[in-house]
Amino acid sequence: MTAHYPATRLRRPRATSWSRALHRENILTPADLIWPLFVTEGAGVEEPIGTLPGVSRWSLDGIGARAKEAVALGIPCVALFPNTPADRRSDLGAEATNPDNLMCRAVRAIRDACGDDIGVLTDVALDPYTTHGQDGLVDDAGYVLNDATVDVLVGQALVQAEAGADIVAPSDMMDGRIGAIRQALEQHGHANVQIMSYAAKYASAFYGPFRDAVGSRGLLKGDKKGYQMDPANGEEALREVALDIAEGADSVMVKPGLPYLDIVRRVKERFEVPVFAYQVSGEYAMIEAAAAAGAGDREALVLETLMAFKRAGCSGVLTYHAPLAARLLNV
Repeated sequence: MTAHYPATRLRRPRATSWSRALHRENILTPADLIWPLFVTEGAGVEEPIGTLPGVSRWSLDGIGARAKEAVALGIPCVALFPNTPADRRSDLGAEATNPDNLMCRAVRAIRDACGDDIGVLTDVALDPYTTHGQDGLVDDAGYVLNDATVDVLVGQALVQAEAGADIVAPSDMMDGRIGAIRQALEQHGHANVQIMSYAAKYASAFYGPFRDAVGSRGLLKGDKKGYQMDPANGEEALREVALDIAEGADSVMVKPGLPYLDIVRRVKERFEVPVFAYQVSGEYAMIEAAAAAGAGDREALVLETLMAFKRAGCSGVLTYHAPLAARLLNV
């Protein structure tokens, strides 16, 4: 930059609202949002989640209604997570590959409610289906087995695709699962089903309320540090992303969101692929707590944090604030 004050006054373009709009580098719209939804059994059920104020588990009829709401708001995609009943959980997570499990029925409920007017993203991992809370199969020592888990994840992704999922999103962090799932989708006539890989998923302290939402709080034996990433590592995230792209991922995700915006930026600059971030349950809960305590304006906090994701390079954001943000952006 060669110009100097007063010839250059950087405040000059900020002086009026029209000029600020004209010079704005990033735009946030409802089309940038993915709305995570929690599914539970029953009919006419809405179960508020205590650690996620304003978020509920919904039975299938409610899920269909939420999908219609998303369409009306201009939100292009919803992400589904099941609260599997305890009597259908097992050490091997067999319910994950049941074509009539809660997840698959939720996909079909959205298709019945909305047709193809909205995208449906499904979570591929075993933690909502296991009695031990791990994302995969475990041996007698408690170690999560990689290749045996991948075999189950392939079956899980296939039943979701056959139910009508548009995007399968492996969140398990097993090595090699993207290539195995991509091959299976191709072989079984699902070539157009997208894979959004949780490519850089960190072993984070921000996931607590999510575990309440899917009913796995208290089930987890040990931790997930043997397969989720160390929060200290950045170069490793780039290796994870490179492998998943090579294996057939259509897009990649960084999780959590705001604490890892540096990773989002590095991934976008290195690979120039669609990058998504998950503004996870702990992030949502902190914004809600700050607003409730009068420490910040809720609406302003929501829009500013979402803009931060766009500025860092995200193509879109999974956020529980999606309906609120869409309403604010549609004004």
